[in-house]
Amino acid sequence: MNAPLQAELDTTLRTVVDEMSAATAQLVIVLDEEREALNSADASALNRAGEAKQMLMRRLEQLDAERLHIVATSAHAAQEVQPAWGDLLKTLTTCRDKNQRNGALVGRRLSQVRRALSVLTGSGNDTGIYSHSGELRAGHRSLPLAEA
Repeated sequence: MNAPLQAELDTTLRTVVDEMSAATAQLVIVLDEEREALNSADASALNRAGEAKQMLMRRLEQLDAERLHIVATSAHAAQEVQPAWGDLLKTLTTCRDKNQRNGALVGRRLSQVRRALSVLTGSGNDTGIYSHSGELRAGHRSLPLAEA
C-alpha cells in the first residue's frame, strides 16, 4: 500500500476511534442519568435517558462498522490505534456494568410493582392463567361461578 493511502487510513481510523471514545464517554454520563432517574422515579428523565442511550448505541454501531472495514483494509492502522482501542474497551466495560446495574434495578422495581398489584387484586403469588383464547391473564383467588 502506498504511503499517502496508508496515512489516510491511519488518520481515518484514529478519527473513528476518537469518535467512538467520545460517544462512549457520553454513554457513561447517560447511564448515570438513567440511574438517577430510576432512583427518583422520574419518568420523563428516564425517557430522555433511554432515547439518548439508543441514539448513542446506534452511533457506536455505525462507527464500529466503519472501524471494522478500515481494520480489514489496513493492519497497520489497527496497530496505530491499539492503545486508544484498549482504553475504549475499558470504558465500554464500564458502560456494560452500569447498564446491567440499571437493568437489575428495573427488574427489582418491576417485581415490587407486581407484588403490590398482587396484593391489591388479591391474586396472591399466582403467575397467571391462560384463557380459552390462549391469552395470559392474571389469576384470581375466586371467580364468580354464576350471576343471578
